[in-house]
Parts: sequence; structure tokens; C-alpha cells
Amino acid sequence: MIKHAWFRTTLAVAVASASCQLMANGLAINEQSVSGMGTGFAGRSSSAQDASTVFGNPAGMSRLERAEISGGFAAIKASTDIGSASPNPATGTNLVQGTNEGDIAPEAAVPFAYYVRPLNDKWHFGLGFYVPFGVISDYEKSSQGRDLGLYSKVQVMTLQPTLSYRINDRIAIGFGPTINKIEGKLTSQPLAVTGSDATVNIKGDDIGYGFNVGVLVDVTDRLAWGLTYHSKVDYELEGRTRFAGFPAPLRGNYDATLDFTSPESADTSITYTANDKWTLYAGATWTRWSQLKEIEAINEGMHPGLGGQYDTVGEELNWENSWSYAVGVAYQLNPAWVLRGGFTMDESPTNNADRTVRIPVSNRKIVSLGAGWNINHDWTMDFAYSYLRESKGRVDQTNHSTGTNYSAEYRNSAHGAGVQLTHRF
Repeated sequence: MIKHAWFRTTLAVAVASASCQLMANGLAINEQSVSGMGTGFAGRSSSAQDASTVFGNPAGMSRLERAEISGGFAAIKASTDIGSASPNPATGTNLVQGTNEGDIAPEAAVPFAYYVRPLNDKWHFGLGFYVPFGVISDYEKSSQGRDLGLYSKVQVMTLQPTLSYRINDRIAIGFGPTINKIEGKLTSQPLAVTGSDATVNIKGDDIGYGFNVGVLVDVTDRLAWGLTYHSKVDYELEGRTRFAGFPAPLRGNYDATLDFTSPESADTSITYTANDKWTLYAGATWTRWSQLKEIEAINEGMHPGLGGQYDTVGEELNWENSWSYAVGVAYQLNPAWVLRGGFTMDESPTNNADRTVRIPVSNRKIVSLGAGWNINHDWTMDFAYSYLRESKGRVDQTNHSTGTNYSAEYRNSAHGAGVQLTHRF
């Protein structure tokens, strides 16, 4: 008899999988700006260096004196080390036969593009395209944890039209609705169901709507403070669950729906211009990951002989709210070049008790370096490099289809490099 528990690894988990190859924790992505990447995003809501402030703090558009187009991408190369898997000593259960190679995150590129234009001395208009959430995790087909997860891909692409308004010489506000398209795909191999390499494939997509709002205050001529709120976004993914290689009556394709809410976040930072050479940044970001404690998916049109046991399935995640902290510095070497550096500490939303094969992330430390090159009065090019190193974290899960336990130690690291070109006119 096919057990119900193994099927909990559904589209819900594909959407909630962690971005272990990217520079923010959970499934969030930080790479919406290379000029900000150089300082570890420490001054994201208070610096307004270029048109990428559409995402960082829409109020910052009020600081841009001319129209700007800014775009670029960040490339990520990740590595995952997995220690030798072993049975849980408390249960003494055996392992599924297979390999444990690691390096589950393929190379990835994250694009972004922005446009800002002054309308008058009070109002600015902006438009942004960026990727706020995303993940790709791809285990080898013989992975010992393949029953718990083999392949996951989730991507959210956002379009954000934006307005900012300068209240007075010190205070500006900004607001922009967001149009978000989410796509998810998941593959797993519940071997014990049929004793062969049967696979479950789930796909789904939807469009959801939210908003970004921010305030930017020049506390003094040298000190600026910013606060940005990125709203939650509600989705109802519609897609397909496909059972391949299964016996009847389960074999086939089924319509699937999933209610999912991406978490809201709040980012605050300060920027202090010490003198003509040195600028200091400090910031913190709070993300409400606790919204992902449990997600429920619904499959439609299941065979009556299954007794409705697969019509509604869920996954417990027990994620917790998290904080990220960053400090950064910029040094104006000469009129053409500015050098940047930053350090970030990023809390994981999960822990040893709840960490899974699809969510093997831990607390992170990130070191960043960057530079900005003012080619001339109209053109600027920014470069950045980041190195991420995670604390060791243990995955301890039961293979629901076999009753065996998968227990292994994970440690993730990543190199990131980005380039951004800005044109003012």
C-alpha cells in the first residue's frame, strides 16, 4: 500500500525551498544592485546611489537629479559539502542505497534593470525589474536523499512602477506597487512506492500583487536614515502533478493548486558621510519567515479508489522570523573611482530540528568588496565580489516512503560577482 506521508514533498516544498546558492537566506535574493552589493547592502535604504534605489528605497529617487537607466546582473557559483550520511542513532534505521556528492546548486545569474526620471522638483517616476526570490537545487539522480527531494526550481520576477515625493529639503517618501510572477518546479523519487525509479514532477505558476514603500530622511547634512517596507504577496499557484512509473490508479497527471504567501520584510539603514573621502553604512533587515510554518496543496481529479487520501497534502516547515545585519564603507580614491567593502551576518529561518534536504541552509557570514568607476559625467560602471560561508547544519529527516532515516551534515559556501552600468541623461 502506498503511504500518504511520502507525498508531503509536493509543490509546497518547491516554493518554500531555500536559496542555498544566493546571497540572502531563506528563499530571498539580495542581488538587485551591484553598487549596493559592494558594501554588503549595508546602506540599501539610505544611500540612493543610482536608479537601483527603486528597489532599495523608492524614496531615494528624489535624490537623483537627472534621468537614469541602470542595469546589470550578478553571477553566483556555489558549493555544498555534505558529510557522510548515517542512520539516526536514536532509531538505528538503515539508509537508502545511493551517493552523497553535494554541490547541489548549479551556477546562476540574477538580472535587474531600472529607470528613473524627474517629473518636477518634487516628483520622480521610476520603473524596476528584478528577482526578489529564487532557488535552484539539483541533487545527483542516485542521491541517498532523493526520496526527500531531487530537484527544485523556484523563481519570482517583479515589475515595479514607482513614484517618489520630496516633502521638504529633509524628507522624501516613495511608493510602488509590485507585479510578481512566480514559477515553481519539483522532482522527487519515492523509490519504495514501486521499487523502481518512479518520479513525481510538480509544476505551477501564478501572478501576485504587492507594494514597496519607503521614507528617506536627511537627519543632518552628513547623516541620512532610511526605512523600506516590502509587502507580503499572496499567490494561488495552478499547475500539474505528474506521477510517472507508478501503478494504477495513481499513475497520471492531476491539476494542482497551492496557496502561498511570500514574506514581508523591513529594511532600515543609516549612511554617514564622514568627509570627502569616507562614507560609512550600517543596516538591518527583518523578514517574516514565520508565515511559512505550513503550506497546503490540493490535487484535483484523483481516482476514487484512492479514497481522497491525496486530495489535500501539506508540509510543515516551522520557519522563524530572521534578522540580517550589515556594515559597510566606501572610500573615494579620486574623482573617477570609489572603493567599497562590507560585512553581513544573516540568520537562517530554520535550524537542526527542522532543516530538510530541500532547505539545508544555516547562519551565514558574507564578505563583500566593490568599486565604482565614473567613466564620465554620464556613465558609471560598478563591480562587486562577495564570498559567503555558512555555519555547519545537520539535516535529519525520515524517508517517508521507506521509514529509513537520512542524517547528514551540510555546509554551504558561494562566490558572487556582479557588474552594473548606469547612464544619466
